[in-house]
Amino acid sequence: MNIKNKKIAIIGGGPGGLTLARLLQLKGVDVAVYERDIDRNARIQGGALDLHTESGLAALAKAGLMDEFKKNYRPGAELVRVVDGHVKIYSDEHLNVDKEKFDRKINRPEIDRGPLRDILIDSLKPETVVWNSHIVSIEPLQDRWKLIFRDGNCVIADLIIGADGANSKIRPLVTDIKPYWTGITMLEGSIKDAAKTAPLIHKLLKGGKIFAFENGKTLIVSSKGDGSFGFAVSFKSEEFWMRESGIDFKDHNQVLNWFKEKFKEWSPVWWELFEDQDTVFIPRPQYCMPLNQKWEGKSNITLLGDAAHWMPPFAGEGVNMAMLDALQLSEALTNLKFTDSRLAIAHYEKQMFNRFSKIGQATLFNTEWMHESDALKNMLAMFGENKFNQALFIANYIIKVNLIPVIRKIFGIAPVQKSFQ
Repeated sequence: MNIKNKKIAIIGGGPGGLTLARLLQLKGVDVAVYERDIDRNARIQGGALDLHTESGLAALAKAGLMDEFKKNYRPGAELVRVVDGHVKIYSDEHLNVDKEKFDRKINRPEIDRGPLRDILIDSLKPETVVWNSHIVSIEPLQDRWKLIFRDGNCVIADLIIGADGANSKIRPLVTDIKPYWTGITMLEGSIKDAAKTAPLIHKLLKGGKIFAFENGKTLIVSSKGDGSFGFAVSFKSEEFWMRESGIDFKDHNQVLNWFKEKFKEWSPVWWELFEDQDTVFIPRPQYCMPLNQKWEGKSNITLLGDAAHWMPPFAGEGVNMAMLDALQLSEALTNLKFTDSRLAIAHYEKQMFNRFSKIGQATLFNTEWMHESDALKNMLAMFGENKFNQALFIANYIIKVNLIPVIRKIFGIAPVQKSFQ
Protein backbone atom coordinates (compact mmCIF):
# COMPACT_ATOMS: atom_id res chain seq x y z
CA MET A 1 0.00 0.00 0.00
CA ASN A 2 1.34 3.44 -0.92
CA ILE A 3 0.62 6.17 1.64
CA LYS A 4 3.33 8.60 0.51
CA ASN A 5 0.66 10.95 -0.85
CA LYS A 6 -1.45 10.74 2.28
CA LYS A 7 -1.34 13.14 5.22
CA ILE A 8 -0.97 11.25 8.49
CA ALA A 9 -1.93 12.87 11.81
CA ILE A 10 -0.61 11.26 15.00
CA ILE A 11 -2.41 12.55 18.09
CA GLY A 12 -0.08 12.42 21.10
CA GLY A 13 3.65 12.91 21.46
CA GLY A 14 4.55 10.09 23.82
CA PRO A 15 7.06 7.33 23.00
CA GLY A 16 4.56 5.42 20.85
CA GLY A 17 3.46 8.36 18.73
CA LEU A 18 6.99 9.71 18.28
CA THR A 19 8.36 6.26 17.38
CA LEU A 20 5.66 5.86 14.74
CA ALA A 21 6.45 9.30 13.29
CA ARG A 22 10.15 8.43 13.02
CA LEU A 23 9.48 5.07 11.36
CA LEU A 24 7.05 6.58 8.84
CA GLN A 25 9.36 9.47 7.99
CA LEU A 26 12.15 7.01 7.24
CA LYS A 27 9.83 5.64 4.54
CA GLY A 28 9.01 9.05 3.09
CA VAL A 29 5.55 9.45 4.62
CA ASP A 30 4.04 12.90 5.31
CA VAL A 31 3.35 12.79 9.04
CA ALA A 32 2.72 15.31 11.82
CA VAL A 33 2.47 14.76 15.58
CA TYR A 34 -0.07 16.92 17.44
CA GLU A 35 0.83 17.26 21.12
CA ARG A 36 -1.15 19.23 23.70
CA ASP A 37 1.96 20.27 25.71
CA ILE A 38 2.97 23.88 25.03
CA ASP A 39 6.52 22.78 24.19
CA ARG A 40 8.94 19.93 24.84
CA ASN A 41 9.88 21.37 28.26
CA ALA A 42 6.33 22.05 29.44
CA ARG A 43 6.27 19.39 32.14
CA ILE A 44 8.52 17.04 34.03
CA GLN A 45 8.70 13.65 32.38
CA GLY A 46 8.03 10.55 34.46
CA GLY A 47 10.49 8.00 35.82
CA ALA A 48 12.72 5.43 34.20
CA LEU A 49 11.55 2.94 31.57
CA ASP A 50 12.95 -0.53 30.99
CA LEU A 51 12.94 -1.31 27.29
CA HIS A 52 12.64 -4.92 26.17
CA THR A 53 14.61 -6.58 23.39
CA GLU A 54 11.60 -7.88 21.47
CA SER A 55 9.55 -4.65 21.63
CA GLY A 56 10.89 -1.24 22.71
CA LEU A 57 14.48 -1.96 21.66
CA ALA A 58 13.35 -3.62 18.43
CA ALA A 59 11.45 -0.45 17.50
CA LEU A 60 14.47 1.75 18.28
CA ALA A 61 16.71 -0.51 16.21
CA LYS A 62 14.34 -0.27 13.24
CA ALA A 63 14.27 3.50 13.72
CA GLY A 64 18.08 3.65 13.56
CA LEU A 65 18.34 5.07 17.07
CA MET A 66 20.17 2.37 19.03
CA ASP A 67 23.45 4.30 19.10
CA GLU A 68 21.69 7.30 20.64
CA PHE A 69 19.92 5.02 23.09
CA LYS A 70 23.20 3.48 24.22
CA LYS A 71 24.60 6.96 24.87
CA ASN A 72 21.68 7.85 27.13
CA TYR A 73 20.56 4.70 28.94
CA ARG A 74 21.54 4.26 32.60
CA PRO A 75 23.45 1.05 33.41
CA GLY A 76 22.55 -0.15 36.90
CA ALA A 77 19.20 1.65 37.01
CA GLU A 78 17.47 -1.71 36.53
CA LEU A 79 18.98 -3.21 39.70
CA VAL A 80 16.32 -3.98 42.30
CA ARG A 81 16.27 -4.12 46.07
CA VAL A 82 13.30 -5.98 47.52
CA VAL A 83 12.35 -4.89 51.04
CA ASP A 84 9.45 -5.06 53.44
CA GLY A 85 7.61 -2.15 54.99
CA HIS A 86 10.17 -2.05 57.79
CA VAL A 87 12.98 -1.49 55.24
CA LYS A 88 14.51 -4.92 55.78
CA ILE A 89 16.34 -5.97 52.59
CA TYR A 90 15.46 -9.46 51.38
CA SER A 91 16.99 -9.38 47.91
CA ASP A 92 19.66 -7.09 46.46
CA GLU A 93 20.67 -7.24 42.81
CA HIS A 94 23.47 -4.74 43.49
CA LEU A 95 25.39 -7.61 45.11
CA ASN A 96 25.47 -9.65 41.91
CA VAL A 97 25.68 -7.24 38.99
CA ASP A 98 25.33 -9.03 35.66
CA LYS A 99 28.37 -8.40 33.47
CA GLU A 100 26.84 -9.87 30.32
CA LYS A 101 26.76 -7.88 27.10
CA PHE A 102 24.17 -5.18 26.45
CA ASP A 103 22.65 -7.07 23.51
CA ARG A 104 21.75 -10.28 25.32
CA LYS A 105 18.13 -11.28 24.73
CA ILE A 106 16.88 -10.90 28.31
CA ASN A 107 18.46 -7.48 28.80
CA ARG A 108 16.06 -4.70 29.85
CA PRO A 109 18.14 -1.51 29.99
CA GLU A 110 16.67 1.54 31.68
CA ILE A 111 16.35 5.04 30.26
CA ASP A 112 14.61 8.08 31.72
CA ARG A 113 11.48 9.25 29.91
CA GLY A 114 12.95 12.69 29.24
CA PRO A 115 16.06 11.52 27.37
CA LEU A 116 14.04 8.93 25.42
CA ARG A 117 11.60 11.62 24.36
CA ASP A 118 14.48 13.90 23.33
CA ILE A 119 16.08 11.14 21.23
CA LEU A 120 12.81 10.59 19.38
CA ILE A 121 11.98 14.28 18.89
CA ASP A 122 15.49 15.10 17.67
CA SER A 123 15.27 12.28 15.12
CA LEU A 124 12.27 13.88 13.41
CA LYS A 125 12.22 16.53 10.71
CA PRO A 126 11.87 20.11 12.02
CA GLU A 127 8.29 21.12 12.84
CA THR A 128 7.05 17.52 12.81
CA VAL A 129 5.74 17.95 16.36
CA VAL A 130 3.05 20.64 16.47
CA TRP A 131 3.01 21.78 20.10
CA ASN A 132 0.08 23.33 21.99
CA SER A 133 -2.35 21.28 19.89
CA HIS A 134 -5.28 20.62 22.19
CA ILE A 135 -8.07 18.96 20.22
CA VAL A 136 -11.54 20.47 20.57
CA SER A 137 -13.35 18.34 18.01
CA ILE A 138 -12.85 15.86 15.18
CA GLU A 139 -15.23 15.81 12.23
CA PRO A 140 -15.51 13.28 9.40
CA LEU A 141 -14.99 14.86 5.99
CA GLN A 142 -16.00 12.22 3.44
CA ASP A 143 -13.12 9.70 3.77
CA ARG A 144 -10.87 12.18 5.60
CA TRP A 145 -10.90 13.96 8.98
CA LYS A 146 -11.03 17.59 10.07
CA LEU A 147 -9.18 18.26 13.32
CA ILE A 148 -10.08 21.44 15.19
CA PHE A 149 -7.77 22.67 17.96
CA ARG A 150 -8.31 25.02 20.88
CA ASP A 151 -6.07 27.70 19.36
CA GLY A 152 -8.30 27.84 16.28
CA ASN A 153 -6.00 25.82 14.05
CA CYS A 154 -7.70 23.33 11.72
CA VAL A 155 -6.06 20.40 9.96
CA ILE A 156 -7.31 17.98 7.31
CA ALA A 157 -5.84 14.47 7.54
CA ASP A 158 -6.24 11.31 5.49
CA LEU A 159 -5.41 9.03 8.42
CA ILE A 160 -5.55 9.61 12.19
CA ILE A 161 -3.60 7.53 14.70
CA GLY A 162 -4.69 7.98 18.29
CA ALA A 163 -1.60 7.82 20.49
CA ASP A 164 -3.11 10.09 23.13
CA GLY A 165 -3.10 7.81 26.16
CA ALA A 166 -5.65 6.34 28.51
CA ASN A 167 -8.10 9.24 28.22
CA SER A 168 -7.91 9.22 24.43
CA LYS A 169 -10.21 11.52 22.46
CA ILE A 170 -9.63 9.36 19.40
CA ARG A 171 -10.71 6.02 20.90
CA PRO A 172 -14.49 6.80 20.88
CA LEU A 173 -14.26 7.24 17.10
CA VAL A 174 -12.88 3.68 16.85
CA THR A 175 -14.80 1.71 19.48
CA ASP A 176 -17.27 2.13 22.33
CA ILE A 177 -15.53 -0.56 24.45
CA LYS A 178 -14.80 0.85 27.92
CA PRO A 179 -12.12 -0.07 30.50
CA TYR A 180 -13.04 -1.77 33.76
CA TRP A 181 -11.93 -1.10 37.34
CA THR A 182 -9.17 -3.38 38.70
CA GLY A 183 -9.67 -2.62 42.39
CA ILE A 184 -6.30 -0.87 42.79
CA THR A 185 -5.38 2.80 43.21
CA MET A 186 -1.85 4.13 42.72
CA LEU A 187 -0.57 7.39 44.21
CA GLU A 188 2.46 8.75 42.36
CA GLY A 189 5.00 11.35 43.44
CA SER A 190 8.40 12.69 42.43
CA ILE A 191 11.21 13.79 44.74
CA LYS A 192 13.64 16.47 43.53
CA ASP A 193 17.24 16.62 44.74
CA ALA A 194 16.68 13.31 46.50
CA ALA A 195 20.06 13.22 48.28
CA LYS A 196 18.93 16.18 50.39
CA THR A 197 15.16 15.81 50.34
CA ALA A 198 14.95 12.09 51.12
CA PRO A 199 18.48 11.02 52.14
CA LEU A 200 17.60 7.69 53.75
CA ILE A 201 15.57 6.42 50.81
CA HIS A 202 18.11 7.89 48.37
CA LYS A 203 20.82 5.81 50.06
CA LEU A 204 18.63 2.70 50.04
CA LEU A 205 17.77 3.23 46.37
CA LYS A 206 21.42 3.24 45.30
CA GLY A 207 20.62 4.49 41.81
CA GLY A 208 18.30 1.58 41.03
CA LYS A 209 14.83 0.49 42.10
CA ILE A 210 13.09 -0.45 45.34
CA PHE A 211 10.14 -2.82 45.58
CA ALA A 212 8.56 -2.77 49.04
CA PHE A 213 5.70 -5.05 50.16
CA GLU A 214 3.77 -5.24 53.40
CA ASN A 215 0.20 -6.27 54.29
CA GLY A 216 -1.18 -6.18 50.75
CA LYS A 217 0.32 -2.80 49.92
CA THR A 218 3.09 -2.05 47.45
CA LEU A 219 5.59 0.79 47.13
CA ILE A 220 7.94 1.18 44.15
CA VAL A 221 10.75 3.75 43.91
CA SER A 222 12.78 4.39 40.74
CA SER A 223 15.87 6.56 40.41
CA LYS A 224 16.34 9.15 37.67
CA GLY A 225 19.53 10.43 36.11
CA ASP A 226 19.01 14.01 37.31
CA GLY A 227 19.25 13.11 41.00
CA SER A 228 15.51 12.87 41.53
CA PHE A 229 13.36 9.78 41.84
CA GLY A 230 9.79 8.81 41.21
CA PHE A 231 7.69 6.64 43.48
CA ALA A 232 4.25 5.08 43.63
CA VAL A 233 2.29 3.52 46.45
CA SER A 234 -0.53 1.21 45.42
CA PHE A 235 -3.27 -0.47 47.40
CA LYS A 236 -6.73 -1.97 47.17
CA SER A 237 -9.45 0.66 47.31
CA GLU A 238 -12.92 1.63 46.21
CA GLU A 239 -13.15 2.81 42.63
CA PHE A 240 -13.69 6.48 43.46
CA TRP A 241 -11.33 6.67 46.43
CA MET A 242 -9.53 9.60 44.81
CA ARG A 243 -12.52 11.93 45.14
CA GLU A 244 -14.18 10.30 48.14
CA SER A 245 -11.09 10.33 50.40
CA GLY A 246 -11.44 14.06 51.07
CA ILE A 247 -7.67 14.52 50.61
CA ASP A 248 -6.33 17.65 48.98
CA PHE A 249 -3.47 16.10 47.02
CA LYS A 250 -1.83 19.52 46.65
CA ASP A 251 -1.34 19.60 50.44
CA HIS A 252 1.62 17.37 51.33
CA ASN A 253 0.64 17.40 55.03
CA GLN A 254 -2.74 15.86 54.26
CA VAL A 255 -1.11 13.22 52.08
CA LEU A 256 1.50 12.48 54.75
CA ASN A 257 -1.19 12.08 57.41
CA TRP A 258 -3.10 9.73 55.14
CA PHE A 259 0.04 7.63 54.56
CA LYS A 260 0.78 7.45 58.28
CA GLU A 261 -2.68 6.03 58.87
CA LYS A 262 -3.06 3.83 55.78
CA PHE A 263 0.50 2.48 56.02
CA LYS A 264 0.76 2.64 59.81
CA GLU A 265 2.59 -0.71 60.01
CA TRP A 266 5.34 0.68 57.74
CA SER A 267 8.56 2.28 58.98
CA PRO A 268 8.69 6.09 59.46
CA VAL A 269 11.60 6.03 56.99
CA TRP A 270 9.00 6.14 54.20
CA TRP A 271 7.63 9.42 55.51
CA GLU A 272 10.46 11.12 53.62
CA LEU A 273 8.45 10.56 50.46
CA PHE A 274 5.68 12.86 51.66
CA GLU A 275 7.40 15.53 53.75
CA ASP A 276 8.61 17.92 51.06
CA GLN A 277 6.06 20.59 50.18
CA ASP A 278 7.24 20.73 46.56
CA THR A 279 6.34 17.11 45.85
CA VAL A 280 3.48 16.78 43.37
CA PHE A 281 1.12 13.89 44.08
CA ILE A 282 -1.04 12.30 41.39
CA PRO A 283 -3.66 9.67 42.29
CA ARG A 284 -4.20 7.17 39.48
CA PRO A 285 -7.09 4.69 39.68
CA GLN A 286 -6.05 1.57 37.80
CA TYR A 287 -8.26 0.40 34.95
CA CYS A 288 -7.80 -2.16 32.20
CA MET A 289 -9.33 -2.64 28.79
CA PRO A 290 -11.10 -5.99 28.32
CA LEU A 291 -8.50 -8.55 27.27
CA ASN A 292 -10.76 -9.93 24.53
CA GLN A 293 -11.54 -6.53 23.03
CA LYS A 294 -11.92 -6.37 19.25
CA TRP A 295 -13.40 -3.99 16.72
CA GLU A 296 -13.74 -3.86 12.98
CA GLY A 297 -10.78 -2.16 11.33
CA LYS A 298 -11.44 1.16 9.60
CA SER A 299 -9.65 2.65 6.62
CA ASN A 300 -8.65 6.02 8.09
CA ILE A 301 -8.24 5.72 11.86
CA THR A 302 -6.63 3.45 14.44
CA LEU A 303 -5.04 3.46 17.91
CA LEU A 304 -1.79 2.56 19.62
CA GLY A 305 -0.41 2.43 23.16
CA ASP A 306 -2.69 3.15 26.13
CA ALA A 307 -5.35 4.57 23.80
CA ALA A 308 -5.67 1.06 22.38
CA HIS A 309 -4.94 -1.17 25.38
CA TRP A 310 -4.82 0.69 28.67
CA MET A 311 -3.71 -1.59 31.50
CA PRO A 312 -2.02 -1.29 34.92
CA PRO A 313 1.77 -0.73 34.98
CA PHE A 314 2.71 -3.77 37.05
CA ALA A 315 4.48 -5.69 34.29
CA GLY A 316 6.54 -2.83 32.81
CA GLU A 317 4.95 -3.43 29.41
CA GLY A 318 3.14 -0.15 28.68
CA VAL A 319 5.84 1.76 26.79
CA ASN A 320 7.12 -1.43 25.17
CA MET A 321 3.67 -2.30 23.89
CA ALA A 322 3.26 1.23 22.51
CA MET A 323 6.60 1.18 20.69
CA LEU A 324 5.95 -2.28 19.26
CA ASP A 325 2.52 -1.02 18.15
CA ALA A 326 4.34 1.77 16.31
CA LEU A 327 6.72 -0.69 14.65
CA GLN A 328 3.99 -3.09 13.51
CA LEU A 329 1.66 -0.30 12.38
CA SER A 330 4.40 1.41 10.35
CA GLU A 331 5.23 -1.88 8.63
CA ALA A 332 1.57 -2.62 7.84
CA LEU A 333 0.89 0.86 6.45
CA THR A 334 3.91 0.74 4.14
CA ASN A 335 3.55 -2.88 3.02
CA LEU A 336 2.69 -2.97 -0.68
CA LYS A 337 0.93 -6.33 -0.34
CA PHE A 338 -2.04 -4.53 1.24
CA THR A 339 -4.17 -3.02 -1.50
CA ASP A 340 -5.90 -0.49 0.76
CA SER A 341 -5.52 1.06 4.19
CA ARG A 342 -8.40 -0.89 5.74
CA LEU A 343 -6.60 -4.18 5.13
CA ALA A 344 -3.33 -2.79 6.51
CA ILE A 345 -4.97 -1.43 9.65
CA ALA A 346 -6.95 -4.63 10.21
CA HIS A 347 -3.72 -6.65 9.94
CA TYR A 348 -2.00 -4.41 12.51
CA GLU A 349 -4.96 -4.46 14.89
CA LYS A 350 -5.19 -8.25 14.79
CA GLN A 351 -1.55 -8.46 15.90
CA MET A 352 -2.19 -5.88 18.60
CA PHE A 353 -5.33 -7.64 19.92
CA ASN A 354 -3.53 -10.99 20.19
CA ARG A 355 -0.51 -9.45 21.90
CA PHE A 356 -2.62 -7.52 24.40
CA SER A 357 -4.69 -10.57 25.35
CA LYS A 358 -1.49 -12.35 26.45
CA ILE A 359 0.43 -9.46 28.01
CA GLY A 360 -2.73 -8.17 29.64
CA GLN A 361 -3.22 -11.50 31.39
CA ALA A 362 0.30 -11.40 32.79
CA THR A 363 -0.18 -7.77 33.86
CA LEU A 364 -3.40 -8.50 35.71
CA PHE A 365 -1.80 -11.50 37.38
CA ASN A 366 1.00 -9.24 38.65
CA THR A 367 -1.56 -6.66 39.74
CA GLU A 368 -3.27 -9.31 41.83
CA TRP A 369 -0.31 -10.95 43.57
CA MET A 370 1.52 -7.68 44.22
CA HIS A 371 -1.39 -6.56 46.40
CA GLU A 372 -1.89 -9.73 48.41
CA SER A 373 -0.58 -10.42 51.91
CA ASP A 374 2.08 -12.82 50.59
CA ALA A 375 3.38 -10.44 47.88
CA LEU A 376 6.87 -10.31 49.38
CA LYS A 377 7.11 -14.09 49.43
CA ASN A 378 5.98 -14.27 45.80
CA MET A 379 8.45 -11.60 44.70
CA LEU A 380 11.31 -13.46 46.35
CA ALA A 381 10.18 -16.75 44.80
CA MET A 382 10.08 -15.18 41.37
CA PHE A 383 13.55 -13.63 41.54
CA GLY A 384 15.26 -15.60 44.26
CA GLU A 385 17.72 -18.49 44.24
CA ASN A 386 15.38 -21.14 45.66
CA LYS A 387 14.60 -23.16 42.51
CA PHE A 388 11.75 -25.05 44.14
CA ASN A 389 9.94 -21.86 45.14
CA GLN A 390 10.57 -20.44 41.68
CA ALA A 391 9.05 -23.55 40.12
CA LEU A 392 5.94 -23.27 42.31
CA PHE A 393 5.51 -19.60 41.45
CA ILE A 394 5.96 -20.21 37.73
CA ALA A 395 3.49 -23.11 37.82
CA ASN A 396 0.97 -20.87 39.53
CA TYR A 397 1.65 -18.18 36.93
CA ILE A 398 1.11 -20.62 34.05
CA ILE A 399 -2.24 -21.70 35.46
CA LYS A 400 -3.52 -18.22 36.30
CA VAL A 401 -2.36 -16.57 33.08
CA ASN A 402 -3.61 -19.58 31.08
CA LEU A 403 -0.38 -20.37 29.28
CA ILE A 404 -1.08 -24.11 29.24
CA PRO A 405 -2.47 -24.04 25.66
CA VAL A 406 0.65 -22.21 24.49
CA ILE A 407 2.94 -24.77 26.16
CA ARG A 408 0.95 -27.61 24.59
CA LYS A 409 1.48 -26.10 21.15
CA ILE A 410 5.22 -25.61 21.72
CA PHE A 411 5.67 -29.27 22.61
CA GLY A 412 3.17 -30.53 20.03
CA ILE A 413 0.82 -31.97 22.65
CA ALA A 414 -2.39 -30.45 21.31
CA PRO A 415 -3.67 -27.53 19.26
CA VAL A 416 -3.85 -24.16 20.96
CA GLN A 417 -7.25 -23.26 22.34
CA LYS A 418 -8.15 -19.58 22.64
CA SER A 419 -8.08 -18.19 26.18
CA PHE A 420 -11.02 -15.87 25.52
CA GLN A 421 -14.06 -16.37 23.35
